[in-house]
Amino acid sequence: MTVMESTPPTPEDTVERCAGAAPGHPRPDGQDRYTISEVAAHTGLSAHTLRWYERIGLMPHVDRSHTGQRRFTNRDLDWLSLVGKLRLTGMPVADMVRYAELVRQGEHTFEERQELLEQTRRDVLGRIAELQGTLAVLNYKIDFYAGARRASERA
Repeated sequence: MTVMESTPPTPEDTVERCAGAAPGHPRPDGQDRYTISEVAAHTGLSAHTLRWYERIGLMPHVDRSHTGQRRFTNRDLDWLSLVGKLRLTGMPVADMVRYAELVRQGEHTFEERQELLEQTRRDVLGRIAELQGTLAVLNYKIDFYAGARRASERA
């Protein structure tokens, strides 16, 4: 899987999208105001986690209604999707927050963002190699036991 970034249309635009992934948004742009409970249901994250992401700077500015309730957009859902992928890589939260800060700072941080993602890719590739070695051991043991069982059935 390759995560690619698109250039934000304006410097104020702080959210990047994963290229090639269908957005799967529940509502069309312009009508995309979600409550925290709707986002929690859509993403599988708890409301507590969403508030924490905002508090630590992992979420870009989340709009508020006139009553102070958070109102998320499709772009926020895209960002949360990317954050979910970064979590799956094992990227430390501090690095994810740093990445979010770099995104907010604008295009002049592309090189640093790339370096951060390349390091994460190296870590993921290392884990994949480790898991492939583990899978080879499991396959060997499964084959061993299947062969031993067949031999005992013939006897």
